[in-house]
Amino acid sequence: MAKRSFPVGLAVASVLLAGAGGAGYWYVSQPRATADPAPVTAEAKAYVKFLRMSETEMKATDSAMAKALVEIVGKISNTGERRLKLVELSCIFYDPYNQVVLRERVAIVRPKTGGLAPNETKPFRMPFDNIPDSWNQRMPQLVIAQIQFE
Repeated sequence: MAKRSFPVGLAVASVLLAGAGGAGYWYVSQPRATADPAPVTAEAKAYVKFLRMSETEMKATDSAMAKALVEIVGKISNTGERRLKLVELSCIFYDPYNQVVLRERVAIVRPKTGGLAPNETKPFRMPFDNIPDSWNQRMPQLVIAQIQFE
């Protein structure tokens, strides 16, 4: 009669996999410390009048994961005399009852893309794939949320 051996490798792999799954669950379930975004400074508020958005339009396409991808594209111009390092917009989406269903802050000018010089116009693109189904399908409210100068 042959002695049946227990597959030790399988047992070790199962224990390691269960431990990794438990650690992953613990990491994902931990509350995250979220820093409130910096408020718009008085200097930035005064400079908003020099920013112009044009050719702004909304496009919707189906993505590979059967979700709609909504993009807002347009151009931003700096008609002032200061070079900008960062410009962020708050995009506020509403439902048919004018209740906010999504508020997302998006950078449309970044240091990585060279900022925005005086008298310069650059295109921007803001993709959204997480808009709730209760959204009213209208252009969101776009509000300057932050400006950083170079």
